[in-house]
Amino acid sequence: MGNSGSQNTGMRIPPGNGPHQVGCTDLMVGHTTQGTFFRLYYPCNPSEGLERPDWIPSKEYFNGLADFMKINRTLSERIFNYLFGACKIPAVWNASFKQGAKYPVVVFSHGLGAFRTLYSAICCELASQGFIVAAVEHRDESSSATFYFTEKSEEEQQKEQPSCRSRPPSLIPPHLQQQWMYYRALKPGESEFPLRNRQVKQRGDECVRALDLLIEINSGNDVENVLRTQFDFTTLENSMDLCKIAIMGHSFGGATVIEGLCKDGRFKCGVALDTWMFPIDEEIFPRVKQPIFFINSEKFQWGGNIARIRKLDSAYIPRKMITIRGTVHQSFPDFTFLTGHCLGKLLKLKGDLNPYIAMDLCNRASLAFLQRHLSLDREFNQWDPLIDGKDENLIPGTNVRELQASI
Repeated sequence: MGNSGSQNTGMRIPPGNGPHQVGCTDLMVGHTTQGTFFRLYYPCNPSEGLERPDWIPSKEYFNGLADFMKINRTLSERIFNYLFGACKIPAVWNASFKQGAKYPVVVFSHGLGAFRTLYSAICCELASQGFIVAAVEHRDESSSATFYFTEKSEEEQQKEQPSCRSRPPSLIPPHLQQQWMYYRALKPGESEFPLRNRQVKQRGDECVRALDLLIEINSGNDVENVLRTQFDFTTLENSMDLCKIAIMGHSFGGATVIEGLCKDGRFKCGVALDTWMFPIDEEIFPRVKQPIFFINSEKFQWGGNIARIRKLDSAYIPRKMITIRGTVHQSFPDFTFLTGHCLGKLLKLKGDLNPYIAMDLCNRASLAFLQRHLSLDREFNQWDPLIDGKDENLIPGTNVRELQASI
């Protein structure tokens, strides 16, 4: 990517705080848009000096972010490369899997205009605490960018192919060619709900397919990774506790959490971060039987959105909600760590609360909730008070005044 010139060397995504070192790899099974694509985070064996992957995997993702933000691609690539080009994910690329335990599983869904790598602080924390995490990259045209492959014709295969700039040529099967899918903006006069509702249903299906694939891997079945990374997926056989599976996501990904819980009872609970409720059919609410934990920012939520969240309230099924003081909608993705104070505030990537404190609160409250509802034998229950908003930087329930009441 030509990242060596980046000046953003003093800011970094926080590593996980748990006892495990974290590894990561990419898995794509099925090369078309109907395939499954995710970044896998997992506990790995201790290792030093191994590669840490770029936070932004290729320049096409910069282009997608530019399109999503409606700014010039050429200018934005220079800006983004300056700000983020040297940023690495705090995990070891293709590190060997740490065997000898059965790990609970989390499927993670990104927000509108995001992609699989942008929530690495959350995913690395979960993996460091002993979870296997699949961060799905959605192919519903809600990602700022993603890719898939099409078959080359015989004539194309016979021609000498130029090197692919976005990935090492050895990782691209010779009979396939890479195709990029960018964010689809609303067309003039187009109604938004039908598009977003179709997308959230596809997203839910993609999370279910990701879980199906993890179960295949756990069973020891061979999977053909289109990306041909060096990670040995057979080492994951019988490593997952398939009675302890959760789904988690941010914004549009929070809506995907609710959709996924409705679609598949194998998800035992959900953690929904600053959920955007607009895309969901309310008719599915009674069919969601699992516990849900809503963790909101102070600046994003509004009355109508909170009212829809409250329609999921239940006298019998745990529904919890807290709000983190001094946070904004972008306090959950990694961007919040990678910009200075002034630029972060200008772009609404930072709130008033230190982003590391905000992320710690989010992660610890999530872990406590996951322990409670996945019946984990850990020490995450030390953070149980956070589930009820008991911290100076938390608000029980919501800060939206007309709806102020803890769920």
